[in-house]
Amino acid sequence: MNKIYGFEGEVRSKLSETFVELFAEVFCYLPLAHVINQKVFVIHGGLFSVDGVKLSDIRAIDRFSEPPEEGLMCEILWSDPQPYPGRGPSKRGVGLSFGGDVTKRFLQDNNLDLVVRSHEVKDEGYEIEHDGKLITVFSAPNYCDQMGNKGAFIRFESPDLKPNIITFSAVPHPDVKPMAYANNFLRMFH
Repeated sequence: MNKIYGFEGEVRSKLSETFVELFAEVFCYLPLAHVINQKVFVIHGGLFSVDGVKLSDIRAIDRFSEPPEEGLMCEILWSDPQPYPGRGPSKRGVGLSFGGDVTKRFLQDNNLDLVVRSHEVKDEGYEIEHDGKLITVFSAPNYCDQMGNKGAFIRFESPDLKPNIITFSAVPHPDVKPMAYANNFLRMFH
């Protein structure tokens, strides 16, 4: 992904090959999830192909490795919500799609109130789904220099952790061709 979407090329161009390798190693140490005040579950992708996953199961994942093609680590990174109940195939070919019933059961099983994730472009920078139990927040405005979407972030306000969503628009692009650092394969489609 770092190569396809241009991160690796940009780092190599602006820094060096050493930093490309350093970032790749650091990414293998980033947390898979975070729980805010025992109530808000924060992840990149989504939920799981099986019911009954506990926070202890997530803590038990060997995080210090590249993500595999299947299993809990893969699903937490690449799954997406769907508007109907149950589970289905992923539109991305990795992970799965999951419905509001899956979200509700996971939250109940782990005594949580909300899932926050970030893995999809949203026109307004965010989207609230699954009866308000799941928020997708996407912080990259005008994604890939062409989507025209807003960006957003969430401030959780105490004491009740009410989500306050702040949106913003892209600033003018630097004087670099859009997606200049992307892999050549991807640029063929732009």
